[in-house]
Amino acid sequence: MLRYDFEESVGYWIFSTAHIMSRAMNEELATLGITYRQWEVLCWLSYVGQITQSQLAEQMRVEAPTLVGVIDRMERDGWISREPDPNDRRKKILRATEKVQPDWEKMVECARRVRAKALEGIPLDQVEIVKNALGIMRENLLAAHPSDLPTEPVGQAQPQE
Repeated sequence: MLRYDFEESVGYWIFSTAHIMSRAMNEELATLGITYRQWEVLCWLSYVGQITQSQLAEQMRVEAPTLVGVIDRMERDGWISREPDPNDRRKKILRATEKVQPDWEKMVECARRVRAKALEGIPLDQVEIVKNALGIMRENLLAAHPSDLPTEPVGQAQPQE
């Protein structure tokens, strides 16, 4: 009835692998008392420096109200600040605080452990081939939807390495 050739679907392999990696990150980060969603917020702030709540929700592909609870907890814990945008007081600008820095290094180590486990047994030349192929796929898809930029952080903290 509902037939689909999943084994031949590149999308299936990408999405299922991403799901498993995010679950592994969530498990690693739990030891530090942080969720994967909070990690995503910090990755975006690491990448762009500051961002409005609405822009962040758009980049994370979540509804703004869904993100509010995450941001409230992070602000309560002193990891981010939320300030009015001087150009539009209806908007809030998010920034990481100095308080997150010691924990950030531990979070990055979690990401490195997950990446190392995921890449176990894969030769570096094959990793480069996959990265190049995925880069081309992203460029192809972004060319069709250029308004989706930027689209970098996905939980592996590339900007910090």
